[in-house]
Amino acid sequence: MPPEPKDFLNNDTLACLSDDAVKSIEGWRRYLTSERRVSPNTVAAYSRDIGDFVSFLFSYKEHTLSLAIISGLTVRDFRAFLAARRSDAVSARTTARALSSIRNYYRYLARVEGIENDAIKAVQGPKLPHRVPRPLTEEGALSVLETIGDFALDDWVAARDIAIITLLYGCGLRIGEALALNASDKPKGESMRVIGKRNKERIVPVLPLVHSAIDTYMKLCPHHLGPNDALFRGIRGGRLGPRAIQASMQKVRISLGLPDSATPHALRHSFATHLLSRGGDLRTIQELLGHADLKATQIYTEVDSAHLKDVYDKAFRRT
Repeated sequence: MPPEPKDFLNNDTLACLSDDAVKSIEGWRRYLTSERRVSPNTVAAYSRDIGDFVSFLFSYKEHTLSLAIISGLTVRDFRAFLAARRSDAVSARTTARALSSIRNYYRYLARVEGIENDAIKAVQGPKLPHRVPRPLTEEGALSVLETIGDFALDDWVAARDIAIITLLYGCGLRIGEALALNASDKPKGESMRVIGKRNKERIVPVLPLVHSAIDTYMKLCPHHLGPNDALFRGIRGGRLGPRAIQASMQKVRISLGLPDSATPHALRHSFATHLLSRGGDLRTIQELLGHADLKATQIYTEVDSAHLKDVYDKAFRRT
């Protein structure tokens, strides 16, 4: 059963809401988890955003918020929230995410509870700076693969980190997708099944290097790897969390002199960018990454163009 909103809304925030408003937020969270199959981390982030919104409204309206008040908010009310975020120096990206969470809640109210609010549809979010993914070079990515195990105290931990990083770069997985794998999900042929965001399934090819890295790890792992057990384990045997891999990547980054953008997720960017630079088809790359919209994949064409321009400038730079 999913955690209730009070896990993420503190007592002061809950005191701002009437019983029917709390019940509505609880229903929204259950809907996200059970029907939309949103990840627990995303549900938690949405809940924190709604908590910030509720806290603001309570101060702004100066009385307890009922469901009727929440459903009847005007464009002026939503804009006041955005203005307050700006005055508190909250980043445009964080504010845009909060507005997305609020819109999600209002879509739930319209779809499930039959409560419409046209004002939220008219509110424009902050303009976000255009960000292009920053992949590693092919040499940099290979150096990470060769170095990631050097900082582990045990051979099996080194093999584990190598296997995970190889999955991120060799198959384009998100770190959460790799860490969610069970032992039975281990690739057995030339491809493997991956469950991505919103339980969307995709099939990705598996290179011999990936097979070898996972096999080596499984042979060295001291923990029992039953079919339904987590494939990648922490020191104490529980399912490995992303922080351990992020910490290992940080050590590698410092060791190799790589930029701060060299994170585990940058290896997924590298996978897509290097495929594209070698003639990969954009639609195929979209399927391999599990992007629902081609626009999310097209951003890698900008990365590739920037790389080509850099190569050109270096080759033909005037002395």
